[in-house]
Amino acid sequence: MASHRKSRPTGTRVAGIRTPALATAALTSVALLSQTANATPSDDRPTLEEVEKKVDDLYRQAGSATEKYNAAKEKTSKQRKKVDGLLDDVAKRTQKLNDAREELGSFASAQYRTGAAVPETATLLLADSPQDYFDQNQLMDRLTGRQKSAVDDYVTQQSETMKKRREATESLETLTESQNDLKTAKSTVQKKLATARKLLSELTAEEKARLAAIEKKKQQEAARKAAELAKQQAEEAAERKRQEEAAQQQESDAGSGGTSTGTSDSSTPGTSTGTRADKAIAFARAQIGKPYVWGATGPDSYDCSGLTQAAWKAAGVTLPRVTYDQVNAGTTVPVSQAQPGDLVFFYDDISHVGLYIGDGMMIHAPKPGAYVREESIFYDGESSIYSVVRPA
Repeated sequence: MASHRKSRPTGTRVAGIRTPALATAALTSVALLSQTANATPSDDRPTLEEVEKKVDDLYRQAGSATEKYNAAKEKTSKQRKKVDGLLDDVAKRTQKLNDAREELGSFASAQYRTGAAVPETATLLLADSPQDYFDQNQLMDRLTGRQKSAVDDYVTQQSETMKKRREATESLETLTESQNDLKTAKSTVQKKLATARKLLSELTAEEKARLAAIEKKKQQEAARKAAELAKQQAEEAAERKRQEEAAQQQESDAGSGGTSTGTSDSSTPGTSTGTRADKAIAFARAQIGKPYVWGATGPDSYDCSGLTQAAWKAAGVTLPRVTYDQVNAGTTVPVSQAQPGDLVFFYDDISHVGLYIGDGMMIHAPKPGAYVREESIFYDGESSIYSVVRPA
């Protein structure tokens, strides 16, 4: 599952993409829901279907909260860098302001020692608004060129310093908000996962076996759907090749008076070696077996969007951190036209993503407690697929 936040996308639908209406399938590592601590194993006990839906919802909610956490974490990091830069700038400008003030003070001291005192200059150093003082008393007309330059520098440094201080204050307030969002998202994920673990602890051996059987049946169905998609894509690729060869033959016949010299390219989209997609897939494949950890971006563990981001980074392509942004980082294509390297997004809230590797299969980081693995893109049913995006 995914770990992102900018505002959640609205339910825009793309032609050719099915929008899900169902929650994710219950996984074998989930537990039986107990309605109360003292619930009796009678009619009050939920059915396996109810258990499946409850646990499924918990992991889905944790996945969405993880993406919010990722987004808040990224925003906090950027805001902290901005605040650090502004504070450093304020310190430098304050020093320049102090230097300018000292220079003006030196003029006043020199004039006092020579008996050519200019009271307005000393008064200037105490004024709240130097520029207002200049405008009101026409002091600038009495100063030398060097003194005027010093005054101009002082006014400029004071104005810029005040501006940067305001920016730093505003950025600090934004940083505080981002940190609060980060804490909230983290707490939400932890609570959802804690609830799932509690349900797991209440699952009996018999119930675990029954849920495992249900899960196995779903995996078999997912594998069947993947095989159907692979067959469909192979047939479409063969038809495209036939049409291309026929077109090349016609062009060759027209250009050589009936003698065919044309050749055809037998490669199919997404299968050429050395492409960026190949590099992304090779990277993802090398991560198989590493644990899912929400908020992780590698190299020892990943969440779903952390894995896809790292995979495409290895191919020289920079993807956004969270699924909500990754879904807009390329061209949307129908599921039937998915090519190796494409990103497959799941659920209405776009809370999960996997890397398509062909034949209806993907590599993804599924959920807490699981490991990066290959799996059918239909692992939670065809209706769970939100869209397929080609990032490069």
